Amino acid sequence: MRKLVIIPTYNERENIESMICTVLALHGSYDLLIVDDSSPDGTAEVVKAYRQQYPDRLHLIERSGKQGLGTAYLAGFRWGLQAGYDLLFEMDCDFSHNPEDLERLAAPLTSDADVAIGSRYVKGGHVVNWPLSRLLISWCGSLYVRLVTWMPVHDTTAGFVGYRRQALERIDFDAIRMKGYGFQVEMKYTAWQLGLRLCEIPITFTERRVGASKMSGGIFSEALWGVLKLRFRKIRSL
Repeated sequence: MRKLVIIPTYNERENIESMICTVLALHGSYDLLIVDDSSPDGTAEVVKAYRQQYPDRLHLIERSGKQGLGTAYLAGFRWGLQAGYDLLFEMDCDFSHNPEDLERLAAPLTSDADVAIGSRYVKGGHVVNWPLSRLLISWCGSLYVRLVTWMPVHDTTAGFVGYRRQALERIDFDAIRMKGYGFQVEMKYTAWQLGLRLCEIPITFTERRVGASKMSGGIFSEALWGVLKLRFRKIRSL
């Protein structure tokens, strides 16, 4: 199976070189697509330099301006499906997600799962270097989503996710409305409503060591109100 890791970036120059080298060296032959929103720090220039070394495995989409996490992933999904990949993965650039866990996410996708979620909040999952306040906000956020939507997923906001291409081909990307971290909830909810098979794989999430978090009050507000609207939306398959 052809496997593609999609990583959105904005000012990730401090992480991108290590991430490229790590992912492309993994057992299992993962290709990498970087979706960069015109990072002022020159993230895309680092990717371009490495593309000379890995022209067939490292790819880059450059977009004008900061357009949001959700639209970056959707652009990556469209590109990956058109390029013929069988498994497509979402992952952060800051090493909060361990690239070595990709094999653990890929395993159920080759058998009986359509969507594999790297979960902090199932048995065996952990969060490292987060203050208690942030952990509570995240955990309570996932609980809120579950109570509103009834979706049987413990880590509803998880950003380390793998999809089979057949699953993504059933999702109407044009109907996905949330652009920030609420995008993660909306994608999982859409997949669940379409009857796709979701599974959670325990992971250890580690707070970034370099670079700045992209979380903001606007992103939080979008997720809060967007989840309420999700509950009453009709989800249709392509």
